Amino acid sequence: MIAALLMAAGRGERFGAPEPKQYASLLGRPVLRVAAEALLAGGQVRLLQPVCAAGEEARVAGMLEGLPHLPPVTGGATRQESVKAGLAALAAHAPEVVLVHDAARPIVPAGTIEALLAALETSPGAIPAQPVSDTLKRGDAARIGETVARAGLYRAQTPQAFRFAPLRAAHEAATAEATDDAQLLEWQGAAVALVPGHESNVKITFPEDLARVEATLLPRLLPRVGTGYDVHRLVPGRPLILCGITVPHELGLDGHSDADVGIHALCDAIYGALAEGDIGRHFPPSQMKWKDADSAQFLVHAAGRIAARGGMLVNADVTLICEQPKIGPHAPAMITRLAQLMGVEEKRVGVKATTSERLGFTGRGEGIAAQVAVSLLVPD
Repeated sequence: MIAALLMAAGRGERFGAPEPKQYASLLGRPVLRVAAEALLAGGQVRLLQPVCAAGEEARVAGMLEGLPHLPPVTGGATRQESVKAGLAALAAHAPEVVLVHDAARPIVPAGTIEALLAALETSPGAIPAQPVSDTLKRGDAARIGETVARAGLYRAQTPQAFRFAPLRAAHEAATAEATDDAQLLEWQGAAVALVPGHESNVKITFPEDLARVEATLLPRLLPRVGTGYDVHRLVPGRPLILCGITVPHELGLDGHSDADVGIHALCDAIYGALAEGDIGRHFPPSQMKWKDADSAQFLVHAAGRIAARGGMLVNADVTLICEQPKIGPHAPAMITRLAQLMGVEEKRVGVKATTSERLGFTGRGEGIAAQVAVSLLVPD
């Protein structure tokens, strides 16, 4: 079994922002989530273990909602201590291989993980690395001290791959701080393999790095637009759930699931933009396992389909159509919930309401309708 540590415990002080770089927005999603999706995209990683700073566990779990991962564990004062904590958390699962990846590296180039796993057949560890091509200078006080020979020098990247047992043993035996996990194996006398790295595997350290990654990703994406519409009648004896929020009202919506018209229409809009049918195709009402189901899981699935296609949600605009109840007081909570379920910033989600001027079934208070438009960016 292959596990991966997603290292997100750093403070990112050089990034110069109010919060660490792994939480920064990258084309509308946290860098950390994009990095996690990149690790999981090929299907080789079966266990994803996030490691974060103390107090950030719930935040990280929220950013990764909808992705398969273990509960985040608390890291230490150094990266080495954080990796050691992650390895301890994985020990109960007994993985054969572990990948250690920076949450600030949102691009895992195609073929990298495959190359690392192939190298582990003959080595206890392997890392992707780029040969140094620039002339290197050692300087002091803003002056050149000497020119450093660049022959045989490489820039190490992540994910770095290791046989689990040797890496954990190297961490347990370490008496000094290493610059990366590969160095720990080097100290044990183990041969760590090099596989080709890639220029696109950028570690976000400074703001210009974030812009560089966005510039790399944007040209690969094409705009897609989807619309969704749903309606359910109002009946007594049911809770009224709209956009993932329970709204106080004397009537609720009738349906096979929880009848959340807002989420149902939003799911249809996403599936439509991806040309993947509608909500009934993915969650047939003929199946009893969806009886009274929480529609939140439907939206998590729809958002997961965006991620699986390597895309991103640009924005979602939800309109609820009803005379009662008043939606305005509940709209902020609805926006927060929808954004959380889709793993995007709240500013990318809109929820508003309108009436039908007392015309039709919504005007008579017989039901509630929802109309949604979404825009996506998806690789061609």
